[in-house]
Amino acid sequence: MRAVTVDKVPADPRAGEAEAPRPAAGEVLVAVASASVNGFDLAVAAGYLQGAMEHRFPLVLGKDFAGTVAELGEGVEGFAVGDAVFGVVMKPVLQDGSLAQYVSVPAGYGIAAVPDGLGVQEAGALGLAGTAAFDSVQAVAPRWGETVLVSGATGGVGALAVQLAAARGARVIATARPGAEADFVAGLTDAEVQVVDYTGDLEGQVRAITPEGVDAVLHLAGDGAALAGLLGKGGRIASTLGLTDDAVPGEVTVHSIMADPNARTLGTLAEEAAAGTLRVPVTATYPLEQAHEAFAAFGAGTLGKIAVTCS
Repeated sequence: MRAVTVDKVPADPRAGEAEAPRPAAGEVLVAVASASVNGFDLAVAAGYLQGAMEHRFPLVLGKDFAGTVAELGEGVEGFAVGDAVFGVVMKPVLQDGSLAQYVSVPAGYGIAAVPDGLGVQEAGALGLAGTAAFDSVQAVAPRWGETVLVSGATGGVGALAVQLAAARGARVIATARPGAEADFVAGLTDAEVQVVDYTGDLEGQVRAITPEGVDAVLHLAGDGAALAGLLGKGGRIASTLGLTDDAVPGEVTVHSIMADPNARTLGTLAEEAAAGTLRVPVTATYPLEQAHEAFAAFGAGTLGKIAVTCS
C-alpha cells in the first residue's frame, strides 16, 4: 500500500510503499479515504516522542482517519464490512498510522460510525482535534455568560473549541492576528467572538474586555503561566500543552488534557457536525503523495485543519 512513513526519527515524512496491515483479534481494518495532519504527527517525525512511546520502523504516521471497514479481526462485534467509520488510531506502539491506504485499529476504542450528513474529509479531520477541544471545554465547564479565553484559536483544536464554548453560552475571547486569522476565527460561529491580537499587549486587550479577568482559559498555544494570570479569582485553565499546578500561582484550577477519543465523545461530535451545529474547519486538502507539503503547511501555521486524501 501507499503510506506516509519514516524509517527513523527525526526524519522528513514522505509517501512510499509499506506493507499493508492485517487486523489482529479485536481490531478492524479500515480502508482510509481521508486523514489529517496533527501536531502529534509532527512531534513523532521530529523525534520528540522517543522514550515516551515505543517506535517500530518503518513507522506509518497519522492519527485521524475516516473510511470504510474492509475486514474484521477475530471476535469483533458491532461493525460490519462496508461500514463508514472514523476516529483516532489509539495504540500503545507507534507503527500503524492512518496516513495510508489502510490502517488497523482497535474495535473497542477510538472508532465510531460516520452519520449521514458528515462528509468524509470532515470526519477524517475531526477525531483528535475534536476530542481535545471537547475535553478541554468539558474540563473548565463554562456556565452561561462566563468568559472563556481560547489561546490558539486558529488551529484545529482551537477552532472547534471556540464553537463548543460558544454553544454553551460562554462569552468567547479568542487569540488571532489581525487580518485573515481574525476573520477566520470570527466566522467560526454565529455567536459574537471577541478577537485579541496575541502579538500585541494581550493582557491589556483582555483586561479591557473583562477587567476582573476571565473565568476560564483554554491553553492550546502560548505561555500557560501568563495566560493563567488573566484568570479571575477561582478561575479554571485547561491545557493540552502540559501546564501543571506548580507553574500557576494563586487560586486557579489547572486541568491537564489528554484527548480521550472514546466512542461516546466521537459520536457526539459527529452528530453535531452532521447537523451543522459544529463546523470542522478543513481549509486545505492534499493527496497522500503530497503529504510532505501538508506537513510543511501545518508547520507554517495553516488555519484550521489540513486534510489528506488517502484513497
